[in-house]
Amino acid sequence: MTRQSSRITPVVLTLLSYTIIGLLIVLPVALILHEALRQGLHTALETLKDPEARSAIRLTACVTAIVTVINTAGGIAAAWTLTKYDFRGARLLVSLIELPISVSPVIAGLVWLLLFGRQGWWGNWLGHHGLHIAFAVPGIILAALFVTFPYVARTLMPYMEQQGRAAEEAAFLLGAGFWKTLIHVTLPDAGWALLSGILLTTARAMGEFGAVAVISGHIPGVTETMPLHIETLYNGYQSVAAFAMAALLVLVAMTTVLIRMFLERSFRKQHP
Repeated sequence: MTRQSSRITPVVLTLLSYTIIGLLIVLPVALILHEALRQGLHTALETLKDPEARSAIRLTACVTAIVTVINTAGGIAAAWTLTKYDFRGARLLVSLIELPISVSPVIAGLVWLLLFGRQGWWGNWLGHHGLHIAFAVPGIILAALFVTFPYVARTLMPYMEQQGRAAEEAAFLLGAGFWKTLIHVTLPDAGWALLSGILLTTARAMGEFGAVAVISGHIPGVTETMPLHIETLYNGYQSVAAFAMAALLVLVAMTTVLIRMFLERSFRKQHP
């Protein structure tokens, strides 16, 4: 390879990368914002004040907060177990953690419906006891928990493996308990990975559609999250309202990405 061709190749690859990103990411986002503001900012904001729109926003925020807290705790526990202990079945456990990434969210929703729906295995028993999971908020939380579980665990595991076990063993020998060791020894060094996993979980939970659409029943004002409400509006030919809600989701996602970039830069400055 000549010196000139070696210089051209990075330029071509860079231009190709920017072109692909522009077509697949920047252009759709720009179109969403354009459609949302087609009748002006005031009109777009007014559509978000609709009772069903506000209900969808509140439900999405509530589900996201609950799912993020639970999966953060579960992800930390899973990552600690898999990186700090040797036991049979560890590879199987890793495969199970990664299962939601490879399984279609729609299938996950169908599984929960099979278990907790009215014709499901436990649906009648739950109904007799006044408990409702399918077509209710608990079902939405279960669906979001399933699809977002891997993110915290999989982002933490490489950092915890790199840490080794010496620091934790020293802390235990000095009399530190599990929680003190976890908070003051393990997590500070893996702080960026933990924050990254939390942000990924948050973004994924807010944008989940497939599993939630199956288990929620798609009831406007009751079990409609923001992605489901967007579909309802668009199918009802309320395009401005649909794109306004979509733009809100996009802005939240972009904010999450910017926060992640800022935290990554700060972490790299502190740990060069």
